[in-house]
Amino acid sequence: MITHLELLNTKALQIFSQGLQPLFRPICRNTARSDVMKLYGEEKTRMMHFLESIEGRIAITTDMWTANYQKKGYMTVTAHFNDDSWQLQSRLLRFIYVPCPHTTEKLTNVLMNSLLDWNIDKKLSTLTVDNCSTNNCMIDLMVDKLPFDSLILGRSLFHMRCAAHILNLIVRSGLDVFGHGIEKVRNSCRFWTATPKRHDTFQKNAKCENVSCKKNLVVDCKT
Repeated sequence: MITHLELLNTKALQIFSQGLQPLFRPICRNTARSDVMKLYGEEKTRMMHFLESIEGRIAITTDMWTANYQKKGYMTVTAHFNDDSWQLQSRLLRFIYVPCPHTTEKLTNVLMNSLLDWNIDKKLSTLTVDNCSTNNCMIDLMVDKLPFDSLILGRSLFHMRCAAHILNLIVRSGLDVFGHGIEKVRNSCRFWTATPKRHDTFQKNAKCENVSCKKNLVVDCKT
């Protein structure tokens, strides 16, 4: 639903645009949505034909992502393959909302439907996922749904564990040893970057102590 503020902003944009060019006639949101979906359909058809023409296999990576402001879960499905020049290519196939609860069966169905929708279920090489029990169970269900003769080496190479996630777990485990001190640094950065006034005060204090540094305080990303 469009709010009053959004309506005012839209009207103001129309007035501003017509002031620059009186002949400008903005389109409605329904027309914009229709154009975007039409373009998406054309690009999807082109990409499907391209994937079908690939003689090699396609590796899939998938992950769940939760939007902080919506508290909703989304699944991404990305295809990786080598083109005719033997260059690694990656294409994001799906970014789809997955309603709660995120059970193994639901995640499996969403992923499987995505593969069937793109007609690549018989061209898979590997499936890379994070190291969690839900994904382990999802792999077992995926193997049962896929044709046995379509996977290489009797499906033994189908399940790939995300190396970046493994390294992340190792680093987090190591940081837990002195996590109390790290949390103090994080809290200090949050405090001094909360307002412009605090940031300026921090810069003045650093200058008084003859601390020379051109970088600003940044709160790190735990992931």
